[in-house]
Amino acid sequence: MSLLAAILLSVNFLTSHPVTGQSNMSILIQNLSTGEVIDSYRPDHVVPPASVMKLLTTGAALEMLGSNYRFKTTLEYSAPIEAGVLQGNLYIHGTCDPSLGAKGRTAFLDQWVKAIREAGIMSIDGAVVADMTLLNAEAVNPGWLCEDAGNYYAPGVFAINYYSNTMNILLESGEDGSLATVISTDPKVEGIYFNNRIRCAKINYDGAFVHGMPYSRERYLSGSVPCNKGTFGLKGDLPNPGLLLAQHLTERLREAGVKVTRDAGYEIDYSNLAPQRTVLYTHRSPSLRDLVKETNVNSNNLYAEAIFRYLGARYTKPGNINSSQGTIRDFWQRKGVDIGSAIIKDGCGLAPQDAVSAKTFVQVLTYMSSSKNKEAWMASLPISGQTGTLKTLCQGTPLEGRIHAKSGTIAGTKNFAGYIDMPNGETWVFAILINSAPGKARNIQNIIQEYLLDVCGENR
Repeated sequence: MSLLAAILLSVNFLTSHPVTGQSNMSILIQNLSTGEVIDSYRPDHVVPPASVMKLLTTGAALEMLGSNYRFKTTLEYSAPIEAGVLQGNLYIHGTCDPSLGAKGRTAFLDQWVKAIREAGIMSIDGAVVADMTLLNAEAVNPGWLCEDAGNYYAPGVFAINYYSNTMNILLESGEDGSLATVISTDPKVEGIYFNNRIRCAKINYDGAFVHGMPYSRERYLSGSVPCNKGTFGLKGDLPNPGLLLAQHLTERLREAGVKVTRDAGYEIDYSNLAPQRTVLYTHRSPSLRDLVKETNVNSNNLYAEAIFRYLGARYTKPGNINSSQGTIRDFWQRKGVDIGSAIIKDGCGLAPQDAVSAKTFVQVLTYMSSSKNKEAWMASLPISGQTGTLKTLCQGTPLEGRIHAKSGTIAGTKNFAGYIDMPNGETWVFAILINSAPGKARNIQNIIQEYLLDVCGENR
C-alpha cells in the first residue's frame, strides 16, 4: 500500500469512527529525523491537553534548571542565640519542593532536629514558623474547577509542600442510607472540621468527594461510599501543609528536649519577615531528574504545579500564576516552538481552559530529543504496556515497549504525545489529542491503540 493510501486509511479510521468521529481532535505524526509527516489531522488546532500539558512544564524545567537541580528548604533565624536560647523564631524557608514528606516519609525531621541542636540551640523563645512567602497566597489555580478544589488530585500548591499535600480520611461505613462516620485523619490535622454528608449506599465503588479551600480548616464531604464495608479510606488535600510541617518539627524538637515557647505558625506576607536571616541548615530535594520522572510517569499534579510555580517565582517576587504562565510561554517561544495560539493556565493540565495543538507538542518533543537533558527527559516518559500511565496501552501488541509518551485523561478525553521506536530503527514523534468523545476514556484509548497499530503497521 502506498504512503498516501495508508495515511488516508488511518485518518478515515478516526474521523469515521462512531466514538471519535465527532470529537475535537488534533493529530500529528512525524519522522523525527527527516520531519516527514506520517499522518496529520488539524495539527494546528488547539484542544485541551489534560495531563499532556506536563510536557511543557517538565521540558522547560529541565532546560532552565538542569537535571541535577535540587530544591532547597532552609532552616533560618534572625535573633541572637544566647546561652543555648534562640531569642526569637526559627523559620522554615520553602522554595516549592514538592517532595518533602512524600508518602509520609518524615525521617528527615530527625536530621533537622540534630542540626538545630548542633547549632547550640536548646531552647527557642519563639515559634517554629513556616516561611511560605516565595509564592503569593493564590495556592489554588483560578483556572481549576471549584468542584476539584479540596480533592487529593488538586491540592493547593505552596512554597512549602509537605506530606504530598494530602491527608487520608478514615471513614466507618454503616447501613444503607446512613451517614458514614469520620474516624480519623493521617496525618492528624489540628482543628480540622468536616461538614460530612457522605451517605452509605448499595454501590461497589468510591463515590465520595472532598471540597475545601487552602488555609481553611473546614472540609465538606459529599457523595457515597459502599455500605456495610467497615472502615473506608478517602483522600483529600491538606489545607496548610507548611503549618503542619512547622507543627511536626515543633513536636520533634520538644520530644528531643528542645524547649519551644510558642505554638507553630506560618507566614505568607514577606513584608512581615525579618530581611536578614542566618541559614542554619539546608535540606535538598531529590534531583530534578527524579522529580520530573515522578511527574510524568505517575502524572503527579502536585509535582507539576510546584515546578510550574517555582519557574515563575524565579522572576517575580512573590511568585504568582501569571508569571509562571509567562515563563513557560516565553521559554518555548525562544526555542522556536510555535506556541502563539496555545492557552496556558497551569502546569499540570487540570485547567479545562488549557489548549495546545498537536503541532506544538511535536515541536517540543523534537526539541527535547536533541537536548543535553535528553536522557532525563526520556527516562521520565512512561513506556507502552510496561510503566506508569501507559501500562495498559498496546500491552501484548507489537508496540509494547516501543512507545515513550505522556498521557492525558479526563472525562471524554484521551491524549498521548511522545515517541515511537519503529522496528526499522526510525523514531517517530507524535501527538494524538482527542477531546469531547462519548464514552469512557478507556474505550477512547482502545481506539487510539488500534489507530497506532494501523499507522505503524502500514508504514514500518
